[in-house]
Amino acid sequence: MLPCKSADNKCVYAKHNANIVLKDKALDPVPLVMFIEEPQGPLHVPRLQANPSLETYPNARVALAPAVYLSLIIPTYNERPTLTPLIRLISQVLDQHLPNHYELIVVDDDSSDRTWQLAEELSHAYSPLRVMRRQQEQGLSTAVIRGWQVARGEVLGVIDGDLQHPPEILAKLLKAMAQGSDLAVASRHIDGGGVSDWNLTRRILSRGAQILGLIMLPGVIGRVSDPMSGYFLVRRAAIAETLLNPTGYKILIEVLGRGKIEQITEVGYVFQERHSGTSKVTLRQYSQYLIHLLRLRMRRRSGQNRRAPRLNASAIPPEISPEEARHTLPLQGWTQVSSKRFNPLTPFPLKHFLQFCIVGFSGVLIDMAVLYLLSDSATLAWGLTRSKIIAAEIAILNNFLWNDRWTFGEIARQQQGRLKQLKRFGKFNLICLLGLLLNVLILNLLFNGVGLNRYLANLIAIAVVTFWNFWINLRLSWRVTAIK
Repeated sequence: MLPCKSADNKCVYAKHNANIVLKDKALDPVPLVMFIEEPQGPLHVPRLQANPSLETYPNARVALAPAVYLSLIIPTYNERPTLTPLIRLISQVLDQHLPNHYELIVVDDDSSDRTWQLAEELSHAYSPLRVMRRQQEQGLSTAVIRGWQVARGEVLGVIDGDLQHPPEILAKLLKAMAQGSDLAVASRHIDGGGVSDWNLTRRILSRGAQILGLIMLPGVIGRVSDPMSGYFLVRRAAIAETLLNPTGYKILIEVLGRGKIEQITEVGYVFQERHSGTSKVTLRQYSQYLIHLLRLRMRRRSGQNRRAPRLNASAIPPEISPEEARHTLPLQGWTQVSSKRFNPLTPFPLKHFLQFCIVGFSGVLIDMAVLYLLSDSATLAWGLTRSKIIAAEIAILNNFLWNDRWTFGEIARQQQGRLKQLKRFGKFNLICLLGLLLNVLILNLLFNGVGLNRYLANLIAIAVVTFWNFWINLRLSWRVTAIK
């Protein structure tokens, strides 16, 4: 803000840098709040107020301070070693792309290493930084929502405090929001995304959790490639005044399940290993994730979500027209984001499904032919079990090659290389194996439990498993999951 040089301290300011309009009135000092009181009550994000500073400091005669476009929440617990470089890196990115129009809110769960104290010290060097020390409740998801409750931005976001989320991706996420997205998600599972050095167990747990989510909540989990992501931006209007009730640490699922989200953009990023400390992901977190899915499944709101408004009119002062405010937001000169967009009204990929079924039928013929050649007494006369395993694997290989070249060919061509093809085949094989187990389970349930004719029961089981194989492979096998 420009200094007042008038002798009587009465100044009239024109717009300067951003949407700043000051009246011809004496200005009382407005305190700079660095430390935020922990909010209580229901977990819902309020709508954007016209001018929060006037409500908090009624003696202040400021019509509008520089508009806060982005409020980025950094939930922390014992993140002292990484907090300083994280704040520095985030500030460098946002000062370049969104100068004077953002705030950072560290929400700390009363860390034993006093992360909150370091954050308060850093706030003197980084003016957009504010700090909340929580002593009444704990948990990553609630920390994010509590931060959003005191945020002042039109766009709300979250990033980990351990440097596993690269801050430079914020620039691409902001571009997506500027182009009209309701939600911009940093994803490990699209082109440009991946994980740096996960062990096999963690990869299996992560994929297993995603598959479980696709089964229980396909309309929510299936909308993004990385529903487990904890790095995203969301338009405030899309979740404002909606009662949120997360369990565990996957806040994105809550936003997708309860928010008015229509247009989604995903940006690829590489999930980094921790620079210090230990991972907070435990088996308890996975059990909370399951409870969260069950809760959303039971309470999912009916009907399609309506489109969230693009600009909150209550955030515009009377001195500035909505059209003028739209043109003065600091989001000019950005090019299109190279990322995938999702729409809840996108029709079912019927063409791909029919191609998948045709390929599956060819696999059945190959399975029968190979089984005959290996097990019949007139040919090799091998044992039935061994013959069936080999026949099934050859049929799976046939199906994969045709699906990779024909059904999902346009996706496979974006994932060039033998190693990536081998990874796709491994996933396809595993999903088909799980489908076989599901087939046996459904067959026994319908035949032994319900009493259906065995052939009718088998036909139903095949239909269910065919859809299972198609949908899960579409979501998991034919996508980019690593980069060089």
